This record gives sequence, C-alpha cells and structure tokens, in this order.
Amino acid sequence: MLKDIRGLSHKELLQAVSDLGEKPFRAKQLEEWVWTKSASSFDDMTSLSKAFRQALKENFYLKRITLTESQKSNDGTIKCAFEVEKKEPTDLSVVEGVLIPTKSRMTACISSQVGCSLACKFCATGRLKRMKNLSAAEIYDQVENIATIARDEYDTNLTNIVFMGMGEPLLNYSNMLESIKRICGTPGLGMSPKRITVSTAGIAKAIKKLGDDEVRFNLALSLHAANDEKRSDIMAINDTNNIAVLAEAIKYFYDKTGTRITYEYIIFKDFNDSMEDAQELAEFCKNTPCKINIIEYNPIDDGEFEQADFKKVDKFAKYLEDKNLIVNIRRSRGNDIDAACGQLANKNEIGKDALKKA
Repeated sequence: MLKDIRGLSHKELLQAVSDLGEKPFRAKQLEEWVWTKSASSFDDMTSLSKAFRQALKENFYLKRITLTESQKSNDGTIKCAFEVEKKEPTDLSVVEGVLIPTKSRMTACISSQVGCSLACKFCATGRLKRMKNLSAAEIYDQVENIATIARDEYDTNLTNIVFMGMGEPLLNYSNMLESIKRICGTPGLGMSPKRITVSTAGIAKAIKKLGDDEVRFNLALSLHAANDEKRSDIMAINDTNNIAVLAEAIKYFYDKTGTRITYEYIIFKDFNDSMEDAQELAEFCKNTPCKINIIEYNPIDDGEFEQADFKKVDKFAKYLEDKNLIVNIRRSRGNDIDAACGQLANKNEIGKDALKKA
C-alpha cells in the first residue's frame, strides 16, 4: 500500500530516501518540494532524477486538498470550501477556511476537523458529528491556499493564523501541533508561532499538555460565561471541564509558557450580557494575565440566541476596562456569506446534510 509522503517525519523521510538508494541531501530537496514549493505531484519535482521520481511514485502518494468554492463578502472577507479525503465512504468531505482582511491584519481562520463533537448550542458546526480529524498536511494546505488568495486578492502576505474554524483543535492534538511545526518551519511557510492562535472550547487536560510541551503560539479559550450553570447550558464540555478545572489548567499553562491567555466571550442578548455577568468575568480574569475579546453573536439557522444590544455591549466592555482588563469588541465580518464566527457549515453541503439527518 502506498504511504502518504507528507505523513513522514524528517527522520522517516531520511530513512525512506536511504531505502530508495539516494543520498541524504535528497530528503531536504524532497521536503522543499513538498512543503515550500507546493508540488502537486512527484513529476513536478524537476531537481530530482526521473528514476528517483519514479521510485517515489511506486512507494508513496502526494495528495493536496482541493479548493472547490469561494465566496467574497461585502466587507472583503473570503470563505473557502476545501475538499479533503474521506474517512468513510458515506462521510462528507468539506471543510471551510476564511480569509479575514482588516487594515492592520490579514488573517487565515482554519479548521482542524470535519465536523465537531462538542455540540455548542450557538455554533453551526456544533450540530454536526465529528467525521474525522484533519491530517497535519490538510491543515497546512488550508493555510497555503488562503495565503495564495491573500496575495492574489490583496497583494499582501498573511499576518496571522487562527485555529477557530470547524472542529476542536485540542481533540486533534498531534496533527494540530505538527501542522504548526510545518507552518512555522523551513521547509514550510516560515511564520512566527506568535502569529498563530489556537482556540479551544476548554479541554483542561490538553491545555496542561500544551504547557508541558512549552508551545510558543497563543491560546484562546472560548469561555462565553464565567459561571458553570450558564456555561453548561450552552457548552456541554463544561460538565466535565468546569470553570474551576479550567482556571487551574490555564494557570498551569501560563506558569509553564508565560503566554497571556485570550478569553473569547460571545455576548448573547439577555443571557450573558448583564452587569452580574461582567462581574463574574472580571473575577475569573484575576486568575492570570489575559485579554478579552467580546464577540458579536452571528445568528445561525434555527438558532435560539440573538445579538446583544450594542449599547449594552459597550457598557459591559467599559465595566471590564474599568477593572484594568484589556478588552476588544469584535464586530462581525463575513456574516453575509456565513463566514463569521460560529457560522461555518451553516449553509453549505455540510450544514444542509446535517439538517436533513437531524
């Protein structure tokens, strides 16, 4: 059976090259073609001999994800649908990524799984079962494709990457880490890990493991409520990873890495937008140095929540700022094409099929 050439570590690639009778420096050339030069086939690797390329074809395969569709929002946000390999013949094979352009940043929002198992009430992706973890190469390819779109559409390079698309990155831990290694590496895209943010719904054990692994990228926690009753109501993961458990894990992560955490707080009308909610959040934020992103809610089909009043959001943010907390209010981008936070898979092949099966 043919093996995925991009599934090999550097050490494994060196061994494979040796087994094929080639000198070690060929492994570096091969990695450059695979990760930096974006070769789509072994025949593209013109610096390698024809005999070596033929041997590679007989032992390995090279497959990249395919950009099947893109939509451009009125605000310039671009949503991309990518086809990936199926785990099972009956599975759907589409994930989405988003290019988010602003005056100061060019951000790629990427997915880590097809579907998601966490079933957060406010998220379109949360309605889907998890069909598979994306491989490190499939995650990497999203970034590479979106980076190309940024150059073609806006004549600029990516400045930031956020793992905030479909899926829970910490439930695809090893592939997530490997993809970031490739994104930051040479051969690779050479991006600084400080330009990357991994967002989690709150897997305490994995947050501690990030600390043990001394990762250099940024971590964001999707909090959305600072008390267990409300958080469990909208995020089932809180039943096993409650506020106290998460606080301990975050403190551990900070002590190990020295990296300030970001709390994501989607604010819902008459649910988590009161001054009492703000007080609870401020108290929770005493745990470690942090910043808070208050995120405007983006409606999904059949959703039970509504956007909070802008004046109430501003009052909420001011209370936190008066407590000397760093606060940013994130307004929606790309919501006219269902590319905003929580909307991925809302009105595409995945979302439609999920609704049929619900």
